[in-house]
Amino acid sequence: MDTDNTKNSVGSMTDAELLQAYRQGQEWAFRELVNRYKDPLYAFLRRFVNQQDVVEDVFQETFLQLYTSQDSFDVDRPLRPWLFTIAANKAKDALRKMQRHSSTSMGTLADAGDVSIDEVVNILSSYDTTPEDEVSRDETARRVREIIAEMPENLRGILILAYFEQFSYKHMSEILSIPIGTVKSRLHTAVMHFMKKWKAANRGTDNYGSS
Repeated sequence: MDTDNTKNSVGSMTDAELLQAYRQGQEWAFRELVNRYKDPLYAFLRRFVNQQDVVEDVFQETFLQLYTSQDSFDVDRPLRPWLFTIAANKAKDALRKMQRHSSTSMGTLADAGDVSIDEVVNILSSYDTTPEDEVSRDETARRVREIIAEMPENLRGILILAYFEQFSYKHMSEILSIPIGTVKSRLHTAVMHFMKKWKAANRGTDNYGSS
């Protein structure tokens, strides 16, 4: 058997085809789905929860739910939004358990001033791309991580889904179980909140970490 050809064949299968194969008892299909989504899902959870042991638990629970849903899962339904929905819900449950003795109040958000989407994307991109030879960029990434970690859960989640995972409004609506109009308004609030904290953190330093 040509192993390389077999790997290429499996790799070219759609999620729906793999799910169908798994429903027919083919365990290799489930392993392929895990390999396909483990990295983006783990990265999402690491940003969302920012606590390693909780990330590991939620990560395993998410794929366990997929594993046990083989008979009920609709193969015509896109898998990626479904997986992120499960992960987001489990992450929120975990965060609530961690924070049930403390409450976070947003208060009144001050106007962040004129904020361009390009500016936000440029800042947030530093979270993932931190060349070791660029100290200032690494410092920017550290500030981004700190601000995101301190954001209220609902704002942190939608910011991550929009800017890091690049989900559409429709998919974010499905993942968070909120109307598209609420997605748009919450994302706007999240951007304003982030920029307010960003400007406060960088007041008196460089100009938003740009070179």
